[in-house]
Amino acid sequence: MATSTSLHKALVCILLLLFLPFLSLSEYYLPINPRLEKAYVALQAWKQAITADPKNLTLDWCGPHVCNYTGVFCAPAPEDRHELTVAGVDLNHGRIAGTLPEDLGLLSDLALLHLNSNRFHGGLPEAFERLQLLYELDVSNNRFQGPFPAVVLHLPSLKYLDIRFNRFRGEVPRRVFDLRLDALFLNDNQFAFSLPDSIGNSSLSVLVVANNRISGCFPRSITDLADTLNELILLNASITSCIPEDVGKLKNLTVFDVSFNNLVGPLPDSIGEMRKLEQLNVAHNNLSGDIPESICELPRLKNFTYSYNYFCGEPERCLKVRSRDDRENCIPERPHQRSEEECIAFSSKPVHCDANGCMAPPPPPPPVHY
Repeated sequence: MATSTSLHKALVCILLLLFLPFLSLSEYYLPINPRLEKAYVALQAWKQAITADPKNLTLDWCGPHVCNYTGVFCAPAPEDRHELTVAGVDLNHGRIAGTLPEDLGLLSDLALLHLNSNRFHGGLPEAFERLQLLYELDVSNNRFQGPFPAVVLHLPSLKYLDIRFNRFRGEVPRRVFDLRLDALFLNDNQFAFSLPDSIGNSSLSVLVVANNRISGCFPRSITDLADTLNELILLNASITSCIPEDVGKLKNLTVFDVSFNNLVGPLPDSIGEMRKLEQLNVAHNNLSGDIPESICELPRLKNFTYSYNYFCGEPERCLKVRSRDDRENCIPERPHQRSEEECIAFSSKPVHCDANGCMAPPPPPPPVHY
């Protein structure tokens, strides 16, 4: 996940550089304006909704000078550069418990909201739809619950959405993939949905939906993200299909992880066209056939994990990949492989995929002519 982390840091740095002249206001007070008055109301309501603050991050949330509050960043207002407004709130890793009140909708100039690694519960306020300038929303690693927070569909400026490691459940609206997001983290919730064909309309560079339940097939339209997608992580998502033959069109991928699914069929030779690929993990599936040599010749490949499948051939070049795991396959003369009986039993039940990459029943046998 190195790329997504770098992306995240870069976005934060850009925002901080924009706001830097106004971040250190603790030594003096600036005039209160209507925007800051609304922010005071919002932040005081939020403080009242907090039930535990073990690191005392909100201890100094007193008085009208909100730009001095810990974790609150002010910047010039978009329409009036001579007037300050609250542009960011960062309470990451605070272990704060409580809820998010509807009053937070008063922070209408908010561009950045970082709340990861706390203990907030409930849902995201409907009033968040007033945050029309919100660029980054990170509420990961909390205790939020309920259906997908549909309010994010009404945030036109949103580029970075991270709601992983919560207790959200149910469907993920197809409209999410029509948003002009750069990074989307849905992993480690209780979502049950399918990846729509419209996913190819998005502008994602990072997509992580691991540890949810995804029905349907591997969407072929994902190759339409060839110009933007850098990381694709779909591990442990219950995907049952073949890997699209033309998946190699994703030539900007650095991380491709589809491990712990129900993928079948061969590993497409086109993966050997992903010249930027560094991490490839297809372990714990039902893939078979020979490992394409072109994959092991990728110039930046650092880790290739294909254990716990039914591969029967492995080029010598693959043994030179820096970090490799080929255990529990059906590769002759390699240690720690499946038993011959297990491999024969698997090969006696061939799998087939249709033109869309979905599993299909095997074709009927040819008619017998007497």
